Amino acid sequence: MELCDLTIHELREKLENKEVTAADVLDSFLRRIEAVEEKVKAYVTITADEARERISSDLQGSLAGIPLALKDNISTEGIRTTCSSKMLENYIPPYNATVVEKLNEEGAVILGKTNLDEFAMGGTTGFSAFHETRNPWNLEHVPGGSSGGSAAAVAAGEAAAALGTDTGGSIRQPAAFCGLVGLKPTYGTVSRYGLLAYANSLDQIGPITRDVEDAALLLNVITGHDPKDSTSVQMEQADYTAFLKEDLAGMRIALPKEYYELDYNPEVKESVLAAVKKMEAEGAVVEEVSIPSIEHSVAVYYILATGEASSNLACYDGVRFGYRSKTAGNVAEMFRNTRSEAFGEEVKRRILFGTYILSAEAYEDYYVKAQKVRTLLIKEIEDVFKNYDLIVTPTTPETAFKAGAITDPLESYKMDAFTVPVNLAGIPAITIPCGFSSANLPIGIQIMGPRFGEGKLIQAAYSLEKILQLGNKRPELEVR
Repeated sequence: MELCDLTIHELREKLENKEVTAADVLDSFLRRIEAVEEKVKAYVTITADEARERISSDLQGSLAGIPLALKDNISTEGIRTTCSSKMLENYIPPYNATVVEKLNEEGAVILGKTNLDEFAMGGTTGFSAFHETRNPWNLEHVPGGSSGGSAAAVAAGEAAAALGTDTGGSIRQPAAFCGLVGLKPTYGTVSRYGLLAYANSLDQIGPITRDVEDAALLLNVITGHDPKDSTSVQMEQADYTAFLKEDLAGMRIALPKEYYELDYNPEVKESVLAAVKKMEAEGAVVEEVSIPSIEHSVAVYYILATGEASSNLACYDGVRFGYRSKTAGNVAEMFRNTRSEAFGEEVKRRILFGTYILSAEAYEDYYVKAQKVRTLLIKEIEDVFKNYDLIVTPTTPETAFKAGAITDPLESYKMDAFTVPVNLAGIPAITIPCGFSSANLPIGIQIMGPRFGEGKLIQAAYSLEKILQLGNKRPELEVR
């Protein structure tokens, strides 16, 4: 097994015991990138020279010498940050996002910026202005999105772990498709300063890792109050590694009947329910509950998210920074041509939808009603957590599908059915692998917790991970 196949905690142990050097670790990952990146296409920008320069210094901290990747909508000083859009193809930020500063303080080594669906709008990482990313488990299939580049990089051994962003499942869905752990933290626990926003009330940065222990390690680093972010929560810093214990006894788990009654891939449903049975055998109490409003969650999500996106992306007009059309005769044409030429199909679709939602004739009928249903959904979920510790569902209704297999946007939006309630409610959720389909594609199980309940999530996910023992299975990706 190569160094690039190891987890963060395994690499840390080898580095601390001086079995290997940071240069050995970095070289292993760079060799893997050179061997497989042409097939996987996980990265937009690879920062090999900057990484080599960084390990030449005396790195200190909990991530000293650990090679990580960052989704390319997270601001990096002096390193191109594109959002996988022609609009920002040559944008080089003058500052780091807070999460990047935190990683740097702990000695992490950044390997590069990963591909995504343009401005984080999509579920395949096929809506990128640069290239499509492919799933390391089967290169004909998508890695999920919008953090598909981050997930593909970790699954292919091109990074020890990565940061992604999650607006409606964009960490958890690609993590599930790629056989990884993906954690969406409670809204406000991780600073969004330096994140190029899609939907402010929904976006959250989080880790994509090979196992639950690594997710806890990264969560320790990136959480904490940030005065630069008005949505950042003031709370006592937790040590999430303290919850890495195998104990499900007495844990109360709710299964929303609205999800388990739906018609979706039977292999997914059976694999998730088999994992739940194993949790029950270890002492968890499992009961069915009803959360009626979740049937409206996809509609509510796309109304609210596109409305916020329309507002957020209005600043990309060719005036201040980014792409500017060269075919305009006046200012109005310059605005129109710039946005027409530089935004992709999915971004245009969501801007148009969101602009209509916010218009005077539609605002009360759609946006206001959606906010009311969101409030009702939050209350129903909070009521469940009065009697239960966790809610367990599939992460996705299907396994990773072939690139180009879903062309209807409405069909692709339905893939978010199990993940969007988490963002609407601002609660944390984690996905871990719970099995494989007959086509050898990973299946993910999602565990939701109450606000600031990451500790219990990690404990449950860590316990289930140890029961299932799937962590050592890796994609059989041919390397040069």
